[in-house]
Amino acid sequence: MKIAIIDDYQDVALQLACSRLLAGHEVKVFTSSTRGAGQLAIRLAPFDALVLIRERTALPRALLAKLPRLKLISQTGKVAGHIDVSAATEFGIAIAEGVGSPVAPAELTWALIMAASRKIVPYATNLKDGLWQTASINPALNGLGRVLRGRTLAIWGYGKIGKLVAGFGKAFGMHVLVWGGDASRAAAVADGFEAADSRQAFFERADVLTLHLRLVDATRGIVSGADLTRMKPDALFVNTSRAELVAEGALEAALHAGRPGTAAVDVFQREPPGADAALLRIPTVLATPHLGYVEQDSYELYFRAAFENIVNFAAGKPSNILNPAALSTPRQDL
Repeated sequence: MKIAIIDDYQDVALQLACSRLLAGHEVKVFTSSTRGAGQLAIRLAPFDALVLIRERTALPRALLAKLPRLKLISQTGKVAGHIDVSAATEFGIAIAEGVGSPVAPAELTWALIMAASRKIVPYATNLKDGLWQTASINPALNGLGRVLRGRTLAIWGYGKIGKLVAGFGKAFGMHVLVWGGDASRAAAVADGFEAADSRQAFFERADVLTLHLRLVDATRGIVSGADLTRMKPDALFVNTSRAELVAEGALEAALHAGRPGTAAVDVFQREPPGADAALLRIPTVLATPHLGYVEQDSYELYFRAAFENIVNFAAGKPSNILNPAALSTPRQDL
């Protein structure tokens, strides 16, 4: 098969041990993204199979209609709304889903909480410029960091990642407060944590608030500007899940208004964001380039599953197909 691995920003996919699974296939890696649908269609038209790295590229109907050779989309992780599944099925394009792990995103969440709370990045950056114990040359931003013990860690979403983060918080002596659906809150209480009495109380009580929700229609923009303005002026807001969970522009406005006081984010409305992205220009924001799952063990896990699905498909034994109807749909000339 002729295979394209797209959006491999660091050009590491074929350096992974699991890449040996693709021996005998023709593989092309694209390390840069292209936004124009026309340009993307030209780039991808020659390929029989695509390997997607999470949701870095969307495949809407209009684009799929311009890929007449495409037979298989092999997804690292799960499909999360970035592929028009109905169109793919109609066109006879099978979609194979992969697996994931909560470990890396949970650890990154905790790393951001620790780094932001102790102002590690600005202290380290200024030290290289000869400034000792200086978080900022702006007196208003040159305050002390603080420990986590005894403070309230508010977690919205008590799934696999949320549970790990709650465990980290407990280990650091934090009071863990959970919000979410009835099942999430009940599970948190069963594990010995507190469920917030209300959404309003959840935001008001948080010293550190972190989101761990899936992005679906019901959760898009679920965090409003009004929610954020209820936070304490010294609170930290953390988002390693999806930028779209927060109403567009709401976090920037809230930070400028001083509630919450700081934020740590790993996700953006547009990725990669432009250098002039509003969040990157706010000095009280610690930002990382969507590193939640970007680490060695996770990549081996994600890509091994995606490559195995390709090998199985090529051998006539499709595995983990999200839209099995596509397998019985003749590939159309589009």
